[in-house]
Amino acid sequence: MENKSFLFGTAVGGYNFIGREAEIRRLLSNFTEGINTILISPRRIGKTSLVKRVKELLEPQKDVIVVYFDMFACKTEYEFYNALSAAVLKQTASHAEKWMEYAKEFIVRLTPKISFSPEANSDFSISLGITPKTHTPEQILGLAEEIAHKRGKRIVVCIDEFQQIGELPDSLTVQKRLRSVWQHQQKTSYCLFGSKKHLMSNIFQRRNMPFYQFGDMVFLGKIGTEQWVDYIVEHFKDRNRNISCELAQRLCEIVENYSSYVQQLAWLLFSLINEGETATELLLNCAVNDLLDANEALFMQHIEPLSAYQLNFLRAISDGHQHGFGEKDIREDYNLGSPSNIARLKSSLIKKDLIETQAKGAITITDPVFKLWIQRRIAQ
Repeated sequence: MENKSFLFGTAVGGYNFIGREAEIRRLLSNFTEGINTILISPRRIGKTSLVKRVKELLEPQKDVIVVYFDMFACKTEYEFYNALSAAVLKQTASHAEKWMEYAKEFIVRLTPKISFSPEANSDFSISLGITPKTHTPEQILGLAEEIAHKRGKRIVVCIDEFQQIGELPDSLTVQKRLRSVWQHQQKTSYCLFGSKKHLMSNIFQRRNMPFYQFGDMVFLGKIGTEQWVDYIVEHFKDRNRNISCELAQRLCEIVENYSSYVQQLAWLLFSLINEGETATELLLNCAVNDLLDANEALFMQHIEPLSAYQLNFLRAISDGHQHGFGEKDIREDYNLGSPSNIARLKSSLIKKDLIETQAKGAITITDPVFKLWIQRRIAQ
C-alpha cells in the first residue's frame, strides 16, 4: 500500500508510525514474558497504534500470538463473551477452515456462522451464538488459556475500549468474574486499554475494584515535539513540499502534541500547498480553521446537552483558569453559581470526559482542539 503523507482517524503503522521506542520495548517484554498490561492515557495519543505495532513486531515469533479486539460495541456481558471468543478463535487460526476445527475442538454446542466478503483474499466474520444456556462465563474466559496450552503457544489478548466493561449491566460482578479467571492463567496474558482516561482509572486504580493491581500500569504520554518536527519536515520533503522546523513546532504547539491532531493538522496544511512550495504561517492559520470546521459537528454534540453553568465552566478553563474556581471573582466573571456548585460542575464534566484533573489538582479540557474551538467560536 502506498505510504500516505499523514494519517489520522485510524491506527497508524509503518511509514506513519513515530517514536514510542521505550514503550515498544516495555510492551514487547510484557507480552513475551506474560505480564498483564494496562495502558492509560488521554484520548488521541496513539494507544491502539502502539499495541498494533507491538503485535506486528511479534508476528514473526511463532511462540507468541497477539489477539486484538475492540469491545466498544459490546453492551451486555454475553455480547462481550461472543466478541472475545470469536476474536480468539479467529486470530489463533490461520484461515477459516482451521478456525472451524478450533471451534469444534474448543467450544462445544456451537452453531457458528461464517460470512465471507465477495472480494478475493478478503477477511471473514464470525457469529457464534453463545448464550447463558449454552456456556458459562468461565468456559469462555478460559478459552484462550486452553488453546495456548494445547497449541504450545503464549497468547496475549489485547482489548481496546476496555472502559466499556464499566458500562455493562451488573458491571462489578462481570469484572469479578474476569479477574477470578484471568489471574490464574499461566499461558495467557492481557493488555487492557481504552479511550476514556477517568473510567480506566476508576477500574484499575481504585483499591476496592476487582482489577486493582492487575498488571503493569503504563501511562502513555505525548510524543516529544522534536520527534514530531523531524517527522513533519521529512514527510513534507518526501512529497516535494517544504515546511520550516519553526512552523512545524508551532503546528505541534497548537494541538498540544496530541498524535491524531498533529497528523490531521499536518495533512490539512500539506493539502493547501502545491509541489515545490513552502508552508507559511498564513496557510497554517487556514489549516487550523479547517481543523475546527472538520470537528465542529462533534463539538456541537458535546455542548448541546450542557447546562449554562457547565458551558461557563468550560469557558473559564479555556481562558486559562485551572484552579480557584470557587473564588468570588472567577465565579462572578463566568457565572458559575454558588461555591457548592463548583464540585458538581467538575464531577459532571469529568464523567462526560470533557475535562480532567492533572497534577496538583489543575483542571484542564481533555481535548485541545475542543478547547481551541471554545476559545475561538464559543467564548467570544
